[in-house]
Amino acid sequence: MRVLLIGTGGREHALAKALAADEAVKSLVCAPGNPGMASLAECVAVDQTDPAAVAALAVTTGADLVIVGPEAPLVAGVADAVRAKGIAVYGPSAEAARVEGSKAFAKDVMEKAGVPTAAARVCEGREELEAALDAYGAPYVVKDDGLAAGKGVIVTGDREAAVEHGLECGRVVVEEFLDGPEISLFVVSDGTDAVPFLPAQDFKRIDDGGTGPNTGGMGAYTPLPWAPDGIAEEIMETVARPTLRELASRGTPFVGTLYCGLALTSRGLRVVEFNARFGDPEIQPILTMLKTPLGELLMAAATERLGDFPELEWHEGAAVCVVVSNEGYPGDVVKGRPVSGADVEGVLHAGTGFDDEGRLVATGGRVLDCVARGADVADARAKAYEIAEGVGLEGGHYRKDIAANI
Repeated sequence: MRVLLIGTGGREHALAKALAADEAVKSLVCAPGNPGMASLAECVAVDQTDPAAVAALAVTTGADLVIVGPEAPLVAGVADAVRAKGIAVYGPSAEAARVEGSKAFAKDVMEKAGVPTAAARVCEGREELEAALDAYGAPYVVKDDGLAAGKGVIVTGDREAAVEHGLECGRVVVEEFLDGPEISLFVVSDGTDAVPFLPAQDFKRIDDGGTGPNTGGMGAYTPLPWAPDGIAEEIMETVARPTLRELASRGTPFVGTLYCGLALTSRGLRVVEFNARFGDPEIQPILTMLKTPLGELLMAAATERLGDFPELEWHEGAAVCVVVSNEGYPGDVVKGRPVSGADVEGVLHAGTGFDDEGRLVATGGRVLDCVARGADVADARAKAYEIAEGVGLEGGHYRKDIAANI
């Protein structure tokens, strides 16, 4: 099959690597792609949030399957435009992608589906915001209602900081705080049937010990030795399948990845958030563990054939990802500094480019993902940090406690 992969980050590099290893994938085009993806596929420039431009590219490249990586193109309707051309797409429609594009919409879906989640209020303006903060108390959880690249959430004991964040965002969802460890589960759906990937856990805050501001993710690992047996199937039964049925009942079947972000609280599983695509950086170690050919799996989902697809196969052991970020991240970053150590096995490009002299330089907040598989979490962790220690980037930063003491 001929595959067109939309995106430019570490998630897409991980997808491209897995697709290139699938013997059924005869041709792979990445748009826009990045320097790491260019070693695996042809990279073509495109405005990835322009539905018409992506649909036209799918036609000119003769794609049999289009895989949309990031959330912004999905919310913009890229999958709809490609489907209108009669081309198979792995990625939900704009309407179904609202489970990520609007926190308020996601809460409504969960309520109708009977999915356990945090109590919440949708707020606009200071009066509604302060009333909700008073109702739920500290720690305060305030989420931007729209897309915010994983950085639109504040969890704080500082009420004034919570108010300031809410007013900056405009329309927000204020929630009760959920205790307990968090779990990420990616569910591959064809609109009717669905299969789970391995559960994973990511590390959102910038600094060791879970301190500092929220980021898009500073590292992740899979599987979770501490999680209860059967946790994936419990999530499927109580969260994923009811949600997918509710979306289908609204006339918007969800084809693509339903990301279920959950907290294992003292009162049981509760949904923290939904996303409409693979999470970054959790998918990096998960795909390192996947033995099943990825292209064939995603084509089956895009063509409503998951019910006949063989059970997924996984490697033994565990995998860990450590993210090397740029100076200033998650705020304004310093761009253009040279990057070294990116040409070794296990390194995925998340925010890199070439300067006028042809040097590899940092162009984004998260620059490189260092991924390794090992006999267990500790072994994989040691290997991932060995890779990270070989990266050269002035002002670069990575957490030292990813997957520690698991």
